[in-house]
Amino acid sequence: MFWIDQSWKVVGDWPNVPIMTEEQKTVVVTGASRGIGHQTARLFLERGWKIITCSREEAPPECGRDPNWTCHIATNLGNAERVAEFIDQANQFLGNEPLHALVNNAGMSPKTPYKERLGCLNGDLDAWKDVFELNFFAPLRLSRGFASALNRGKGAIVNVTSIAGHIIHPFAGSAYSISKTALSGLTREMANEFAELGVRVNAVAPGEIETDMIQPEYEALIPRIPLGHMGTSGDVAKSIYYLASDESSYVTGTEVWVTGGQHMF
Repeated sequence: MFWIDQSWKVVGDWPNVPIMTEEQKTVVVTGASRGIGHQTARLFLERGWKIITCSREEAPPECGRDPNWTCHIATNLGNAERVAEFIDQANQFLGNEPLHALVNNAGMSPKTPYKERLGCLNGDLDAWKDVFELNFFAPLRLSRGFASALNRGKGAIVNVTSIAGHIIHPFAGSAYSISKTALSGLTREMANEFAELGVRVNAVAPGEIETDMIQPEYEALIPRIPLGHMGTSGDVAKSIYYLASDESSYVTGTEVWVTGGQHMF
């Protein structure tokens, strides 16, 4: 097991690094330190995959004890240079081995200095650019950067969009919502182009999910959810896994709603 910082410094014991085999699949999961990303990483581990992860923070200590949590790189995907470094480091780690899945989960939904959501009439436009850099351009850059490895693995890309990308959401800001709308469109276009590489591209669109981003006011949305409760990170992770696995081998260009039926209204 070893961990990598932004300067590509190896921390840990090289002799303990697990050897990749053709039988064991590998996935890259972004934003893996908490919430949906962390639950997704754990699920892939439980299913026997090797995982390469990144987030702004280090992974929780208990995760470092899992021999299949092969590599975690602390980085800021909202910075184009850091994205390029992450791609280079992860590809160096992979070598000539295939990559079987890329999960573009990292995202942000910032507020103005007055704790308001970023809307069309308020907030610094530079903040909008920051939102799009992480929520839209990072998935595009990562997908391009891992295209060769994914081609070797005949793998899959799963983008995490949002119900807010399709309907007016009472709490999600315009910058966040529109970036997710753009990511939905990107998923469709990528599915068409990446098919030539034998790579499938799909998305999951979560609704109200119990994560750190959820505020108390979200409780008011529960009556709008036919299943009568918020979802969990595990609910989203299972849908992501399905789209990344061979169980969905003929599925591409699809966006799966994980909303408890909320998207129907």
